[in-house]
Amino acid sequence: MRVPVGAVVEFFRAIPVLLLMVFANALYREFTTVSSDFRPLYAVVTGLVLYNASVIAEIVRAGVLSLPRGQGDAAEALGMRKGQTMMYVLLPQAVTVMLPALVSQLVVIVKDTALGGALLGFTELLSQNRQITANYGANTIATFTVIALIYIALNAIVTALAGRLEKRLRQGKKSAGPAIPAQGGPAEVKSDAVSGA
Repeated sequence: MRVPVGAVVEFFRAIPVLLLMVFANALYREFTTVSSDFRPLYAVVTGLVLYNASVIAEIVRAGVLSLPRGQGDAAEALGMRKGQTMMYVLLPQAVTVMLPALVSQLVVIVKDTALGGALLGFTELLSQNRQITANYGANTIATFTVIALIYIALNAIVTALAGRLEKRLRQGKKSAGPAIPAQGGPAEVKSDAVSGA
């Protein structure tokens, strides 16, 4: 599976997302019965899914490979299968490593939806500029400023939520149970010596 999956990931990661949207739109127009009202939506979603899935797959791969090799070796020594090792040992640790890159990719996804509106006529936030300027006079700069502020607010919210999640994950890793001294430790030996005296 490694070779075909790696080829698919590299292929879609190398193609610009805008080109994927245009190509998907042409495929839906030629080979499917999707109506022209929904075709831009399908094309935008298809392009975003293909491109971002390959990028996120690469982020996950890099996050897992960044862990020390001993983690996987220890899980194998306990008798875990590869799937169990990945699910219960490697991925939970890699999530905190991957989180900043995943958040930045989510921000890119939000911004890339504007490409569909600009090129394919997909009705999204940026494409509302035409309707607003037509109804309220040619106040294009003010409209683009408001749209930009909405994008900034959305991306700031996503980043803040991810920051809180990352902080919570890191605190969960640091917290450990209370240390219980072993029986026969120094404290017990000292109390025995005192009582014997």
